Amino acid sequence: LTLALCPALAAQPTPLVVDIYDPFTLENLQLFSRRSLSVRLEDSEGLLRALLLQLRGGDFFLCASEKQRDFWLGMLHASGRINPYTYDEDPSLRHLVDVVPFGIPNRPAVMDEPALKGQHPGLEADDFVALWGGGIYDWFDPLTAVRGIALARETDPRVKLFFMGVKHPNPAVHQMDMVGETRRLSDSLGLTDRAVFFNDWVPYDRRADYLLDADVGISLHLDHIETAFSFRTRILDYIWAGLPILATEGDSLADTIRTGGLGVLVPPGEPKAVAEALLGLVADADRGRYRRNASRIAASFTWDRCAEPLAAFCDSPRLAPDRAAGYTFPAQAPTGSAGNLGLIRKAAGSLRDRGLTGLAGDVRSYLLWRLHR
Repeated sequence: LTLALCPALAAQPTPLVVDIYDPFTLENLQLFSRRSLSVRLEDSEGLLRALLLQLRGGDFFLCASEKQRDFWLGMLHASGRINPYTYDEDPSLRHLVDVVPFGIPNRPAVMDEPALKGQHPGLEADDFVALWGGGIYDWFDPLTAVRGIALARETDPRVKLFFMGVKHPNPAVHQMDMVGETRRLSDSLGLTDRAVFFNDWVPYDRRADYLLDADVGISLHLDHIETAFSFRTRILDYIWAGLPILATEGDSLADTIRTGGLGVLVPPGEPKAVAEALLGLVADADRGRYRRNASRIAASFTWDRCAEPLAAFCDSPRLAPDRAAGYTFPAQAPTGSAGNLGLIRKAAGSLRDRGLTGLAGDVRSYLLWRLHR
């Protein structure tokens, strides 16, 4: 919301990089889905206005994946940012929007001290621990994870689930409804503090102790539009730590998990599939292959690699060519007289490029179109 709160930033003659890694307008559709329609519309429209300010005010945009880049290219086109100025500078439009996802440290993950097995009450040394490596948010599906744990424990009671953080350290970030729902489900199944554990928060610098003391990293989500364009940073932590990954199909990193041999994918909302995947991993005598595969994949996600487009822009910063030229984007142009001005410009261009004959043909086509309307 930065440009909505400080619109003067976009008026400065300084190149502005806008990180659109998180398509928050889609995220909030799920976050506000249980509110009244009037509240949802107010939120959706307000966020869209804030987003359009970003798209019109930036000189270089960063997103998280190629799939997400396709989404943002559509948004940039609709807001007028894909035009002859930006196209002539770079027909691929990489100079306008490129992929800079979250990264992995160049150093390997190292455990300073165990954090889970034999350390946290209720977790024994021989348990099989599934780690939910981050917060519980409304667009995730921790309910299926809890139900999957319950089913898996019918076969192997050593299978347990640890939620790494449910209480955000920033007091301005309110607790989401899904946290309470997950606790209530776990309580009703008799799993809380026996097989399902809710931790307040883990300091970032200590996360390796938890990651390396777990057996599988889990990330489950619902089947909705936020998922399609998401990029789950917690999965990069799993890759960094060499953890086998149990995740839901449907997002861009699911393709990386599948092709890289990093873990197991399950359909959305199916606890039985989660349970079967967990038990399969328990019985897998060669879980080490996931670590080996992760080590290979991690090299392509290190910060120095994934931040290359941003580093290149910072080496040679510039205003986007349309912004430098003072171009008025169509979405910002006033209606009424501006439409007539547009017709005059088109007529002048037609006369210049194709002469009187071409102009006459275009006028005829326009009048026929108006008559048809």
